[in-house]
Amino acid sequence: MSWIRLLSNVPRATFIIARALRYGLDQWLLRRSTNRFLRTCAILLQPLPRKPYTRGQSLRLFLESLGPIFVKFGQVLSTRRDLIPTDIVDELALLQDRVPPFAYAQVRSQIAQAFGKNVDAVFTQFDEIPIASASVAQVHFGRIVQGGRELEVAVKVLRPDILPIIEKDLALLRMLASWLARFSHDGKRLKPEEVVNEFDHYLHDELDLLREAANCSQLGRNFKDSPLIRHPEVYWDFCRPTVMVMERMHGVPISRLETLRQAGVDIPKLARDGVVIFFTQVFRDGFFHADMHPGNIQVSIEEGSKGQYIGIDFGIVGSLNDQDKHYLAHNFLAFFNRDYRRVAQLHIDSAWVPASTRVDELENAVRSVCEPIFGKPLAEISFGLVLMRLFQVSRRFNVEIQPQLVLLQKTLLNVEGLGRQLDPYLDLWATAKPQLENWMNEQIGPKGLWRNIKNEAIYWPALLPQLPRLLHERLQAPALPAQAPVHKPRTRFWLYLLLGTITVLLLFIALGIWLPIFAEIEAY
Repeated sequence: MSWIRLLSNVPRATFIIARALRYGLDQWLLRRSTNRFLRTCAILLQPLPRKPYTRGQSLRLFLESLGPIFVKFGQVLSTRRDLIPTDIVDELALLQDRVPPFAYAQVRSQIAQAFGKNVDAVFTQFDEIPIASASVAQVHFGRIVQGGRELEVAVKVLRPDILPIIEKDLALLRMLASWLARFSHDGKRLKPEEVVNEFDHYLHDELDLLREAANCSQLGRNFKDSPLIRHPEVYWDFCRPTVMVMERMHGVPISRLETLRQAGVDIPKLARDGVVIFFTQVFRDGFFHADMHPGNIQVSIEEGSKGQYIGIDFGIVGSLNDQDKHYLAHNFLAFFNRDYRRVAQLHIDSAWVPASTRVDELENAVRSVCEPIFGKPLAEISFGLVLMRLFQVSRRFNVEIQPQLVLLQKTLLNVEGLGRQLDPYLDLWATAKPQLENWMNEQIGPKGLWRNIKNEAIYWPALLPQLPRLLHERLQAPALPAQAPVHKPRTRFWLYLLLGTITVLLLFIALGIWLPIFAEIEAY
């Protein structure tokens, strides 16, 4: 089966190699290798005809030519100015919203197929030239009539015939992942096949624009009336799996810092707000925008909302369950408090490292990586060095990668890269720590207790009438032969006492006797 998979991917792999040669990536990569064989290959390939591209242009055009998956990879790289030379990052930044668009004739065809009628019958106005073009879709401005009003809208149209391209690339990635899992020393720990499957899941979600519209609505509800960020309204009557119509937002791309400064936007505050928004999405909501590169974020410069974030492009979102949130929150807080023993113990308790791992050894290793970066602004932190040392630690202690957190890890890189661009002197730790502390207090304090009681209260009407019968059946059940003699009179006394206590408590709560008490606790 593996040979069949290999042969099926030979054409795509050959195409990738040919594109790399066309754009001169072999000379850029191989000649700098320390391997003598690879340097020899570069010398032999040098006579091939080349176009005079810079290294940044070569890499951008190479990724563009390979399709959506590789474009997304370039988008992630474009936020890492601390790891990648400026000339390359500047070129990769063009992948954020300037991918070559597809023809307007294809746009008309997609809309006609989705609605069963022509563009002019759906929209009162539709701009032929797209305002933005990304890896899987492009956006046009237009107008619709709804409720007797004409509204300005942004129309997102899926690229035609994109699914077969993505399936081929995913098949190639699965093949590479299987090789890594089988032949690499780190293969089992890194779980490359699980990571590719997770990427596959989210990428296919992005191809359904109805799902993206639902993501937009959910994020909008989560931040309703928030002074930090707003999201466009979705016009559901005009949404289809391949077409999404939403409110047109008027903002400035966050990458245009000079324009924002001239408009009077407080850039350092903007950086702090971005961190607050991210941690709120992750820990309060467990539902976060997972594609936060600069091409997907705008900022309002209008009076009354100046400096407010505007979210766009909701194709990829991440979600965390309560267990993941609690684990991450405890880890972050221990990290912010420099409690490295707690960090080590959490890794052992969660089985992220073998149970035989010595806590003190892992504690010392984590301390050696994290301690040098505390108290420093982003401008003075080499995250390239930090990531390299963390990888060395994870290899030494066999830390297993958690596939369900891949999107969160990717988004953390986006947020850190964005924060660096906005304010290199942002104190990331001081900004994030209060958000986590507030969340933890709400989870384990009086507010959390009262919220859990209210969430469970809907089950009490069904449970209360059953309690006497269930307890009676338990009392009448015969004891197992192997069990020690049961003192039934004493057991019955305590069980009936428990039944009476629970019944009284439930009745008190049902009558509202405890509501003022908990209201005071919640207010406190």
